[in-house]
Amino acid sequence: MTSVAIIDYGMGNLHSVSKAFEKVGAQVAIISQPDEGSRFERLVLPGVGSLGDCMKGLEERGFCDWIRDWIASEKPFLGVCLGFQALFEASEENDAKGLGVFSGKAERFNLPHEYKIPHMGWNAVKFTPTNGPMDLELIRSDQHQFYFDHSYYVIPSDLSIAWGETTHGDTFVSAVSSGRTFATQFHPEKSQAIGLQIYENFLNV
Repeated sequence: MTSVAIIDYGMGNLHSVSKAFEKVGAQVAIISQPDEGSRFERLVLPGVGSLGDCMKGLEERGFCDWIRDWIASEKPFLGVCLGFQALFEASEENDAKGLGVFSGKAERFNLPHEYKIPHMGWNAVKFTPTNGPMDLELIRSDQHQFYFDHSYYVIPSDLSIAWGETTHGDTFVSAVSSGRTFATQFHPEKSQAIGLQIYENFLNV
């Protein structure tokens, strides 16, 4: 059974992410400090709320450098929603700084009034096949719908890491993939069977 550590930094949808991974066969534990995570095979950073609060919680619990080292060592990592944005350098929201694993920043949607902000609800993701180990056999079609809830979107400096794109007024990067590091702006745990497939694929990295 594949072991997954889910980071608790004081905020986030830990219960639903944990239950989703258990449903696809993972051995799951929620960790609140880095030394609890050394025995696990995979690491997940979920999140809701603001990047500034997220980074404050991670820093206070000693997670920031540990996460960077985990990713640098090419161990499987998955960021979800705010955990996706945290991988980048910064956000316009209160000028918050991220982990800086990837170059780029999060900006607030600036759209005509007919488009709701936050971008909340179901939307399609157009995935790009990668050379990485995330099997896209069941998620090749942009007809699949995933659940979103966010007001800021990421603009990567290096578009070669873009793994999925979504259109809400404008088209934005909604998933990234680099080596064994993956992240999604959408919530797989709230996206029914196709979302669980993302988590199951991650277990097979």
